[in-house]
Amino acid sequence: MGRDSCYSSDMGFLNFAILLMGLSTLIVIRLLYVIHRSNHPQYRRPPGPLSAMIVLGSGGHTAEMLNLLAPLRIDRFKYRYYIAAATDNMSLEKAKVLENSLLVKVEVEVGGTSHFLQIYRSREVGQSYITSVGTTLIALTHALWLMMKIRPQVILCNGPGTCLPLCVIAFLFKVFGIRWSSVFYVESIARVRRLSLSGLLLYKLRMADQLFVQWPQLKSKYPRTNYVGRLM
Repeated sequence: MGRDSCYSSDMGFLNFAILLMGLSTLIVIRLLYVIHRSNHPQYRRPPGPLSAMIVLGSGGHTAEMLNLLAPLRIDRFKYRYYIAAATDNMSLEKAKVLENSLLVKVEVEVGGTSHFLQIYRSREVGQSYITSVGTTLIALTHALWLMMKIRPQVILCNGPGTCLPLCVIAFLFKVFGIRWSSVFYVESIARVRRLSLSGLLLYKLRMADQLFVQWPQLKSKYPRTNYVGRLM
């Protein structure tokens, strides 16, 4: 009886180990596929207008992003969701001004297609790294809720730490086949010699579908980036 029980226990453990190994292999294969597809994007235009999540940072980040969006075709990105930190009301006010100017340009009524939302910060300026662990988990949870609610096809960001939880969730959604949100990251013009922390993490972890830089020396240092010249 004791030997049979020990044999059954060993077989149960072996079956669990095989199952775990199989699942791990599938996840690794899927991860490699996501990375490969992100590095070789398909340029087929999907039917209908796109939904875009636009992540704003405070100060210069917001100013640069709004400059990038000035020539935006709102008929192409009909559903626009502006995301700013919970403590950053100014960025959303500036985004509303931009939206009004876009509507004036096209001279058509497309009301109800732009939305302005906020997300918890992973870490406030001056916050200790120990306490930031808890706030990062909160930010990730909030990012998960926003991604499930919005389900964007495109995510645009340019450096603020606010974008990291959203990009992490977007990447996990790709790996687990939940939703494919293409992440386009434009590094700030102020970054001349090295990427920002947000840009470096997205580059090293391959979470951005396309990462653009505005200085040729950055392209030389980070060969998988795309050099587009100065956009401002």
